[in-house]
Amino acid sequence: MTIHVEKDRCVGAGMCALTAPGVFTQDDDGLSEVLPGREDGADDPMVHEAVRACPVSAIAIEED
Repeated sequence: MTIHVEKDRCVGAGMCALTAPGVFTQDDDGLSEVLPGREDGADDPMVHEAVRACPVSAIAIEED
């Protein structure tokens, strides 16, 4: 899987970083981003929950 955060859509709610902190963080502007090297989800079981928790659906998962 590959995870993408749509920066144009992100509002910085931070739900992804709270739900799956091993995969997501927030940049200096407060917008969500995937941690370097974690674009594959790092086998974190909470990644799909983090996607569902995003209030603006700014996170997309592309399954391989």
